[in-house]
Formats: sequence, structure tokens, C-alpha cells
Amino acid sequence: MKQDSDIFLALLMNFALCSLMAVGGANSVVPEMHRQAVDVHLWISDRKFSELFAIAQAAPGPNVVFVTLLGHYIAGVPGALVTTFAMCAPTCTIAYLVARVFDRFKDATWRIVIQAGLVPVTIGLIAASALIVARAADRDAATFLITIASFALAYWTRITPLAALAAAAGLGLIGAV
Repeated sequence: MKQDSDIFLALLMNFALCSLMAVGGANSVVPEMHRQAVDVHLWISDRKFSELFAIAQAAPGPNVVFVTLLGHYIAGVPGALVTTFAMCAPTCTIAYLVARVFDRFKDATWRIVIQAGLVPVTIGLIAASALIVARAADRDAATFLITIASFALAYWTRITPLAALAAAAGLGLIGAV
């Protein structure tokens, strides 16, 4: 029982801290989740982490679904509940309080400057998340090429990224990767 409570406490603390750093959503702290789950606590392998991330991104709904999947893989249904609560509760509380203040000072210069400053921070955090997931998923030349092709498709065309997902799934299905 002690070991179970230790893992739940660790999940609660780690994901609550990630929640406070998650400027731009849960995907912006994927590198820290990866570091904690794979490198520090050894709860999950690098490959399984990237697989769960891919499943969560393919599923409809908010990107916080990844946190629930990760918690479920680590500690079952209670782990899913703990990680989801820890990821959502702190930021929801802070967002509520900040929204009340920001609404009161909607034309203040300091508010506009803070809001503009958060844009590059959010982009940087999400780019770091993409790099961590790509490094974990790229196990050989074929998967590296799929990552590059998916990036190119998403960045330079207006074709939905779901096309790249479908093509990669097809390659996996026929055993090419």
C-alpha cells in the first residue's frame, strides 16, 4: 500500500508542477513529462511514451487526453484520475483568477505586453515538445523520413496533418515501418 501511495503522490506532484508550467496547453510540457516518466522515475519506456502521445493526438478531444493515458499506463484508473486532476486543477484555478484580473484591466499596457510576451514562450515550449516526441519516435531511417515528410506536409501545404497520420498508419499496417 505504501508503494501505491508513493506513486500517486509522485504523479500528483509531478503533474501539478507540469500544470503550472503548461503555458499553451499540456503539449507544451511534454519534454518535462518525458523526463520525469522515462528518465527520472523509469515508469515507462521512451518508445511507449511516444506511442501514447501519438494515440492521444489521434484521438478527438483536448490535448490533455495524453496526461490521462500516461497516468493510466503508469498506475491504472486511479493514476489516470490523479494525473488528470493534477494537470487540470492548478491551471484552471489560476486561469479563473487571472481572467478576472485581466478582464478588469483589458486596456492596460502591462496586460497587452504580458499577453504578447507569452506568444513566443508558448511557441518555444510546443516546439520543444515536438522535438522530444520526434526523437523518441524516430528509431530508424524510415521513421525519420516519415517525421520529415509529415513536418513538410504540415508546414508547407494546406493539406490536413491527418493525411500524414493516415499514410504513416498505412505504412505501419503493411509492415514497412
